Amino acid sequence: MPTRRLLLTLLAAAAATACTALPARATGNLVDLSVVDRGRGDVLSTWRYRGTSWVAGRPGDRYAVRMTNRTGGRVLVVLSVDGVNVVSGETAATGQTGYVLGPWGTAEITGWRKSYSEAAAFYFTALPDSYAARTDRPDNVGVIGAAVFRERVVQPAQRPYESQPPVASGRLDSSASRAEPERRAQGAGVGAAADASGERSAAAPASPPPLRERDSFAKAEKLGTGHGEREYSPTTQTTFERASSQPAEIVQVRYDSYANLVAAGVIGRPQPPALPQPFPGFAPDPR
Repeated sequence: MPTRRLLLTLLAAAAATACTALPARATGNLVDLSVVDRGRGDVLSTWRYRGTSWVAGRPGDRYAVRMTNRTGGRVLVVLSVDGVNVVSGETAATGQTGYVLGPWGTAEITGWRKSYSEAAAFYFTALPDSYAARTDRPDNVGVIGAAVFRERVVQPAQRPYESQPPVASGRLDSSASRAEPERRAQGAGVGAAADASGERSAAAPASPPPLRERDSFAKAEKLGTGHGEREYSPTTQTTFERASSQPAEIVQVRYDSYANLVAAGVIGRPQPPALPQPFPGFAPDPR
């Protein structure tokens, strides 16, 4: 039986949000992922290439990962950036802690979780400056992944001759409370959540650490995700029991600079304008 874990819950804000003209998310059956430029508030356009979704980032730009639950039940999303769990900082694995989304809920993850009230902002940067590289794990830089789990729902047993199942208010809460010491002993994950209103800090947006001038980034420099300044990001805890030990689906978005995506053929090179030719052929009839 899957172990009941203490996980991150994201109290979702409104689910409907504006998108760019191009498809701007990695669409799964359970959860959609999109990447949001926090400076402009735009969802980054997505290109499909060899069955994978790609977005183009710009060095120094802060971003958020927007997750949308497409189901009517709660789901757990174990989120990784550059192969690193965004909550625990561990090398990512599907059995780790994550965020819980309510039915049809949407939430934005803005950084690496530092505490129940703070996160270190995500921002695009050169690979050597990425959080993964600076913690000696550069091999998986350039991908955002979500392992999605359905929730195990236990139907209460119906007593004989009863037309309705018995109601025991607080039963799950009390059992969860009794089981908490055991869960902690088993290494259960610890989680956090945005406040119910979905509001962020009213303070001015935090800037990433000082970077080299953007023009000094070579076109061949691969992008990664940096560990920016800490921001106010309140969280709460919840319990979640996975319906299975394996994720119901894995959704991913890969990223790099625009120039690198063009060079790799992910983004089609623009066609040069047609130039006038001195000897185009024979003379056509006038219209």
